[in-house]
Amino acid sequence: MNATVETHPLPPFLPANARLLMLGSFPPPRARWKMDFYYPNFQNDMWRVFGLVFFGDKDYFVEAGGKAFKEGLLREFLADKGVAISDTAHKVRRLQGNAADKFLEIVEPVDLAGLLARIPLCQTVMTTGELATDTLLALMPSETAKPKIGEYAETVFGGRNLRLYRLPSSSRAYPLALEKKAEAYGRFFREIGLL
Repeated sequence: MNATVETHPLPPFLPANARLLMLGSFPPPRARWKMDFYYPNFQNDMWRVFGLVFFGDKDYFVEAGGKAFKEGLLREFLADKGVAISDTAHKVRRLQGNAADKFLEIVEPVDLAGLLARIPLCQTVMTTGELATDTLLALMPSETAKPKIGEYAETVFGGRNLRLYRLPSSSRAYPLALEKKAEAYGRFFREIGLL
């Protein structure tokens, strides 16, 4: 079977004040979405992690009734904090019809230089998951080290000094409790001065 090539369905979220660029791999199929924004699958823990880290409440960004996320509140919060979001893949083939990294074939990576040109204050890039990390590293100078989870590597890209952090995947398939993911993200946000 020759899977169809999909182009990323969302524009990058790039507040002018962004000091952090978060990069995942690629969104799930639209049938799984609960909003038109990043990490739209209600089973993904990213916005629960943010709720725990910044507000001590995993449901802070969850709509009443517990079936969707508060997209407007998320966008406002991220813009206020200076957090940009995109994905490392621009075009993919889904080999199994889902968003599992092991079944995504990246056909074309993101235009990272183009993204960074739009967020001139950004010197920190964070990936969520193995595929996002590997895809980002393929765009970097060959001597750039692969960071361990919770750590960073330093590099220069397009004349800009960058710190590349690697954080645990927010997918439920990643075998780490929500509270442990939140601890890792909390340490990261404190280290870069957002918390």
